Amino acid sequence: MGKPTGFLDYTREDCSAVAPLERIKNFNEFHSPLNETKRKQQAGRCMDCGVPFCQNGKAIKGMISGCPLNNLIPEWNDFLYHDRKEQALERLLMTNNFPEFTSRVCPALCEKACTCGLNGDPVSVRDNENTIIENGFANGLVTPQIPKQRSGKKIAVIGSGPSGLATADTLNKRGHSVTVFERDDRVGGLLMYGIPNMKLEKHIIDRRVALMKAEGVEFVTNADVGRNKSANEILDNFDAVVLACGSSNPRDIKADGRDANGIHFAVDFLKATTKSLLSSNLEDGNYISAKDKNVVIIGGGDTGNDCVGTSLRHGCKSVTQLEMMPKLPDERADSNPWPEYPRVCKTDYGQEEAIAVFGNDPRIYETTVKEFIKDENGNLSALKTVKMQSAVDAETGRRFMQEVENSEQIIPCELCLIAVGFLGCQSYIAEAFGVELNERTNVRTENGKFATNVEKVFTAGDMHIGQSLVVRAIREGRDVSAEVDKYLMGYTNIG
Repeated sequence: MGKPTGFLDYTREDCSAVAPLERIKNFNEFHSPLNETKRKQQAGRCMDCGVPFCQNGKAIKGMISGCPLNNLIPEWNDFLYHDRKEQALERLLMTNNFPEFTSRVCPALCEKACTCGLNGDPVSVRDNENTIIENGFANGLVTPQIPKQRSGKKIAVIGSGPSGLATADTLNKRGHSVTVFERDDRVGGLLMYGIPNMKLEKHIIDRRVALMKAEGVEFVTNADVGRNKSANEILDNFDAVVLACGSSNPRDIKADGRDANGIHFAVDFLKATTKSLLSSNLEDGNYISAKDKNVVIIGGGDTGNDCVGTSLRHGCKSVTQLEMMPKLPDERADSNPWPEYPRVCKTDYGQEEAIAVFGNDPRIYETTVKEFIKDENGNLSALKTVKMQSAVDAETGRRFMQEVENSEQIIPCELCLIAVGFLGCQSYIAEAFGVELNERTNVRTENGKFATNVEKVFTAGDMHIGQSLVVRAIREGRDVSAEVDKYLMGYTNIG
């Protein structure tokens, strides 16, 4: 694939990024693509490895290795290297509904399993993917694919995040009539309001939604099913319903002083910023501001990192990120060999920016909040933190984190953002349709299936499998589409 000796002839070269101190002045995407010659060389690094682990997409020791969409990566790298852009786009779109999303926000599970990465740098798969899809849009290769014949079946998709959009796109192309109901004012769900603009500019979502509308998908916004929109009405008027409402019930932190003013869930902080940014470029003031505040973010994951980057763009006084678990190693441990997903410490864009602004990494490991300290007006003024250490339960052998005695510290804080994950779907939507939940408060289905306990009601995405990645949500949307199609038609040709 590509150039047989490309992985020996060319070194990996990534897209250039705007310097941290410059890019925090705005909320724009900050990577610039390589020129065409260099991008072809990067595609040429894809070796004829025989077994392309990059497209495997299976769990190894509980972690996904390779692309969950089973993208045909060696094939479209080969086409890209040989300047056959139209064929590259065709092969890419065979397995991925929205490469313009995954090539921006996916953690590149494919690259973590790339054979080149076994003894060197992996192929720049994600950037190659972005080049293919953006070239397709720029040169008129991505056009509305309107079904030549309609099935007469009507499907309602509740939620317009990545799984809902993938479901709608796949079933519409099959010839069914699809209506997407979104409770917010804009289409996109997690993509629109959960991911900051500097990672995914929102005109990219609008461009895809416009294409889907041209193909026949209908979108209804401000439709909060179970509240201002009747679930029974939808059940009466559609042949099938797919619940793709996400895992939007945030996990809380229980500690003294939790009622202080100035404590917010990360999702509310990020959503408010994006809404205000899109509506008024932040001039309306309708967002949770970090300006001139000491910000503490509880949670060391991607959402916590997004809060770091957003707080810096607001103009925060300081930013600290608390992580309960120990710091991961900088390189793979012997117990974590390739092609397992590498459990290593990564410094993401937000942390890079914090280091540039304040001179130190914002992360503090093995630490959690013991108390939220309020001033006389009930406003948050500081946090009392405590160090944590790993321990083993003598009876069960289970590892857990416990407090270290006399390790409390006080951190100044006027704004605390909780980014410790989600507990499952919000119950009112499940109750509206009468679907059962499992012990993790996700919608219950048979293993590997998408049908719920309610006739003609299906589920997909984070609402089904719990909080996960955009690429897995798209996989869920494609898979539920095949099951819905078979339910409606008696067979399916959705692959």
